[in-house]
Amino acid sequence: MIHKALMAGAVAAALMACGPAAAQTETKIGIGFGVGFLPMFIVDELDLVEKHAKAAGLDVKATYQRFSGSAAMQDAVLSGSVDMGVYGVPAMLIAWDKARNTPSQVFGIAGVNSSPLVLLSNKEGAKDIGDLAPTDKIAMPAIVSPQMYALQMISEKKFGPGQQDKLKNQVVGLPHPEAVAAMLSAGTEVKAYFSSPPFTQIVLASGKAKPIATSEDAYGGRSTFLALGATKRWIDANPKMPEVMVKAIAEATAMIREQPEKAAEIYLKVEPSKTMDVAKVAAMLKAMPDDFGVEVHGVKTVSDFMSRHGGLKNTPASFKDVFLPVIHGTASN
Repeated sequence: MIHKALMAGAVAAALMACGPAAAQTETKIGIGFGVGFLPMFIVDELDLVEKHAKAAGLDVKATYQRFSGSAAMQDAVLSGSVDMGVYGVPAMLIAWDKARNTPSQVFGIAGVNSSPLVLLSNKEGAKDIGDLAPTDKIAMPAIVSPQMYALQMISEKKFGPGQQDKLKNQVVGLPHPEAVAAMLSAGTEVKAYFSSPPFTQIVLASGKAKPIATSEDAYGGRSTFLALGATKRWIDANPKMPEVMVKAIAEATAMIREQPEKAAEIYLKVEPSKTMDVAKVAAMLKAMPDDFGVEVHGVKTVSDFMSRHGGLKNTPASFKDVFLPVIHGTASN
């Protein structure tokens, strides 16, 4: 009995010496809708933030909130409703610029998706944006979105200097499902839709619309559609988390490339579809193996465009000014 009492006392003393267990930290991450967010769906499903945080000596629980459009995501990040958010590079650049040298300045952590955005049209005979009449509406998820900047860049190339806003008044903000419905019905004033996967593939498979431009036309090549960003305040308070997130997204990206059927199952679990099954989603993923990854593309191209038209006061010299060092060694631009 004395031996047991001594042992119990020793254990209690050891526990007291160690102090109370550290509280688990909640990390709130904003995500959106569509295949472009698939790496984050996988990160959530497989608890990859928790896995890589544990390897870094952190006890973290990630939670996820859904938002529609870059503007809503930007507001959530700046207000602290989420700690990190996945959204378009143009909106991220605006927050990087406006809140420069303050705790609210937004920095990019990693790329997530670089799938081409495709401008579809169901208008008879339309071959490019020049065939859209002033009464033809152009749908996109939000007025402030990567699609809007791509449209402006295409307009400048098509119509000439100073004409970047020629089609801006024709733009309407519509959630992807409503824009898809408009393309398939052909009975509304919406005659074009700036789409992203899998909505692009759904509309094209119907045969009701065809592409008349892409984001590659705007950028002259590849561009990042979605990236993960956070405020300087949060990054400074959580210095290990950027590397944790890069490793988590990289692991999710590897699954998409190496196990497309498994990735497709996870996608359909998050976003059930009446038109796409596992085989169709897996086939789509196999056709876009390079669209996912932590590297970023086209950051300098869009920042130069925004600066030229007064959207930014400070022009980044390269993507390294906007994105953290954790991805500086990647094939980014």
